[in-house]
Amino acid sequence: MSTDLYDVIARRRDVRAEFSGEPLDHDVLMRILDAAHHAPSVGHSQPWDFVLVSDAATRDAFAEHVETERQTFAAQLEGERRETFERIKVEGIRESGLGVVVTYDPSRGGQHVLGRHAIADTGLYSTCLAIQNLWLAATAEGLGVGWVSFYREEFLADLVGLPEGVRPVAWLCLGPVTELQQVPDLVRHGWRRGRSLEDAIHHDRWSA
Repeated sequence: MSTDLYDVIARRRDVRAEFSGEPLDHDVLMRILDAAHHAPSVGHSQPWDFVLVSDAATRDAFAEHVETERQTFAAQLEGERRETFERIKVEGIRESGLGVVVTYDPSRGGQHVLGRHAIADTGLYSTCLAIQNLWLAATAEGLGVGWVSFYREEFLADLVGLPEGVRPVAWLCLGPVTELQQVPDLVRHGWRRGRSLEDAIHHDRWSA
């Protein structure tokens, strides 16, 4: 049994502050995107697209929007919780040099997507599988990925010119890093501790 995949899974981190700003090799980028494009999808619909954002002005505009949303979230917090949050960096939009906007098109595959008739969100799940493939491939290449979630979908869709009905699922900061942290940021900063595997397993029925 090869342990390489398990090692990559264990090393994967949500990167914020560790981007080096060095350029990303084009061939490596294409390998990573190819890995993402090989993800399983409901009805083989492949409902994702990848908008590669290197333009500095676009990244600046998105970073400013994210900072506004960060402040909106911070205003909901009080006391020690707010102090903890203020120490956490939530994005590496400018530092990473490349943003990958992963989108979901619910019309991809036509009206009758095999396997989606009962659960409409299976197309969205498929897009998340592509993101996971991208993330693991990037980690295997020694690169970092940071998933930015402090944004309004309408703003990002307009910023990168998405067609009507196409959803931006993620802005992924992608690029070389100085290191990958051993401990996830939110654990290191005391925001939230992880659950044990035992707590997540149920047999036959949900157990208290």
